Amino acid sequence: MRNQNHDIHRIAENIAKGGKNIVFTGAGISTESGISDYRSKGGIWDKFTPVYFDEFMSSKDARIEYWRRKTELYNQLVYAEPNKAHNAISELHGMGLIEMVITQNIDGLHQKSGVPDDKIIELHGNTLRVRCMSCSKIASVHETQKRIEKGDPAPECECGGYLKPDTISFGQSMPMDDVERAMSLSKDCNFFMVVGSTLLVQPAAHMPLYAKEGGAFLAIVNLSETPCDRICDVLIQDKAGEVLREITNHVKKWRHKKSPSTVL
Repeated sequence: MRNQNHDIHRIAENIAKGGKNIVFTGAGISTESGISDYRSKGGIWDKFTPVYFDEFMSSKDARIEYWRRKTELYNQLVYAEPNKAHNAISELHGMGLIEMVITQNIDGLHQKSGVPDDKIIELHGNTLRVRCMSCSKIASVHETQKRIEKGDPAPECECGGYLKPDTISFGQSMPMDDVERAMSLSKDCNFFMVVGSTLLVQPAAHMPLYAKEGGAFLAIVNLSETPCDRICDVLIQDKAGEVLREITNHVKKWRHKKSPSTVL
């Protein structure tokens, strides 16, 4: 059995070196904040059959059903708080050690933990934003939710376009600018850490492969197996919160040892 403390130390040492460090997160980092994941038993896809994008655009009944499901998940998503893993990543960013957080998540918890918007690439969008499918105007999910609660089951924009959470649905095109930026950063990084992702959804799942092919140190922290387990430099199969907290503590110790003493 691998020594987890040794693996944590290796990850921390590579982060503490600085350089181009990327953290890539998936649904597994947010389950510790009470947000359901997608693939596990009892997860979102087990509970709901997805409404495809073309259904949403062509059928009011589909839009009503889509928003009914979003309403059911509203409190879970909107009132969730960052956990130890989110806060650890934010702390590492605050030390100047994270170049970018690339996330598959739509919950906005990285921003809530203190990581700035311009240091986060949201490959699948953000459910706290609502976008008009015609004029692209952005609105708050809270405003839209109030309209639903007042009896408007499928809200529309003032221009007549359909309002939809600013997330990527099945059958909807990915935001290629963000995907290409994530690919470029992954190919050029020194360190790449996967946290809480099964690495099964493309094209996001290719990011650690790009990093490894580019010579980066690849670490994976995830409860279940991933397709990249055999090629990574360090694999920790455990919950993200405590592991990332320990990594951050080791980074602080490593940096303290390397800092010159000040004699007064």
